[in-house]
Amino acid sequence: MRVGIAGITGKFARRLVAHLLENDNITTTMKGYCRNPAKLPEALRLFPKLELIQGDAFDDEVIRSFIQGCDVVVCCYLGDDKLMVDGQKLLIDACDEEPSLFPKDPMIHVKAYLETKQNVAGVHILVGGFMEPVFSPFFNIFDPESNTFRYWGEGDEIMEGTTYDDAARFTAAVVVNSKASGILKFVGGCANIREIAQSFEKVYGVSATLERRGSLDDLYKHMHELRSSNPQNVYGYMSLFFYYYWINGQMLVGPELDNAEYPEVKPVGYEGYMSKWPREQLATSFFSLAM
Repeated sequence: MRVGIAGITGKFARRLVAHLLENDNITTTMKGYCRNPAKLPEALRLFPKLELIQGDAFDDEVIRSFIQGCDVVVCCYLGDDKLMVDGQKLLIDACDEEPSLFPKDPMIHVKAYLETKQNVAGVHILVGGFMEPVFSPFFNIFDPESNTFRYWGEGDEIMEGTTYDDAARFTAAVVVNSKASGILKFVGGCANIREIAQSFEKVYGVSATLERRGSLDDLYKHMHELRSSNPQNVYGYMSLFFYYYWINGQMLVGPELDNAEYPEVKPVGYEGYMSKWPREQLATSFFSLAM
């Protein structure tokens, strides 16, 4: 099997590569597509079963070269609307011209676009939110200096979470399942911010403080104000949009999940994730994701 990974320098993509390499039951070679291969660890760049192709998400000619010969293409893009919709459409167009190939992407617009294609069968994997950013500066939820958990809403909103590593394990299992199709839903753990704080206290034996920042309506207004004032600064408001739709109930993945279809993957919940890290490293654990 030959697997193409678009956006291979990202954290999730690296974990996906690691778990594909762990599977001894199949012979897997890979092609990676990225703007800057130098961002990959040297061990990965020099891996004999991985071919790296350098190019931009909108370089049609290079993208077509990238997908040639692949049995599966996994899209790991992350960026603004142009990249996430137009960039993926371009990738799908290239796949559509290559028989017996399907790319995976969870985006609604991309799903609709896939359904217009004759030679591309899409598999869409939903995992809730990634757990690691909850404790990182990205969301600004957890303050490691004061053991404070900041939140918007009432504090009882469910946060379905899956670690990057477990999401990559599920994806690797789906990639080698020739019968996989449609929308697949996987979740590692479900908890609200109060329960996450309680798990923190249990794991580390210290008190945690909860700090409410405002209602969900306040959050909605705030994130749109930031976007309107500086739309080009995607990372200035991206985390707030993620957080809002994560906890407002619109994007819940469960309760009906596909975890049981892949029993070889045993995901951890929030408490299990925290148990893997010393307290002083929890806030930076997001940045430790690598091969």
